[in-house]
Amino acid sequence: MDNSKRRFLKGCGGVIAGMSVYTVTKAPQANISEQDNGLKYAMVHDENLCIGCNACEDACREVNHVPYGVTRVKIERSGPFGEYPDQSYRFIRHSCQHCEAAPCVKVCPTGAAYIDKETGIVAVNEDRCVGCQYCIAACPYQIRFINPETKVADKCDFCQQTQLSEGLQPACVLACPTNALVFGNLKDPDSALVKTLKSKPTYREKVDLGTRPKLFHVRTIDGEIVL
Repeated sequence: MDNSKRRFLKGCGGVIAGMSVYTVTKAPQANISEQDNGLKYAMVHDENLCIGCNACEDACREVNHVPYGVTRVKIERSGPFGEYPDQSYRFIRHSCQHCEAAPCVKVCPTGAAYIDKETGIVAVNEDRCVGCQYCIAACPYQIRFINPETKVADKCDFCQQTQLSEGLQPACVLACPTNALVFGNLKDPDSALVKTLKSKPTYREKVDLGTRPKLFHVRTIDGEIVL
């Protein structure tokens, strides 16, 4: 891609930056066809089992070569709640939601942001990305970033190019010492993912926007995690 095109698209980035993210995400893609190959990946984060050790962040960084200063997954701690010594904390995972109606895909001018038809994973084609940051402005979950080394948009892709390509679970799942993360196929009723979703009440973030995220959370029960 020539430099003039890159400069033009980057210059246009200022226009999108001034737009309301809510406006962009309020009308997500409605014409995304359902996968019919029996495969649709999703993840559950159980906040009651998470201890905030950050092993998932470290494993993701190592396996996917994510530079320091940015991250594909972040565990945020809130609290403490209650009185010492009976204090509890809440740990929430922030990463790509792998929306079925992804606003980032809709606004991408080059097709670099796309939904993989085989797996349902929201991915990034680095060769097509021009760093315009449209996807960053459109994402209502604020999890995308520009990789300081590659200079293109980056985010969690469920380790599609690394672990999954080798038939392994995502790095964060394998690294979690408390099994707080469950990854699998939403279309497989016998998968550990579906069994978890059926056995525990879950929630998803900002479902009112119609993005249909595939990152589920088991909400913290007060007093469950005590440090």
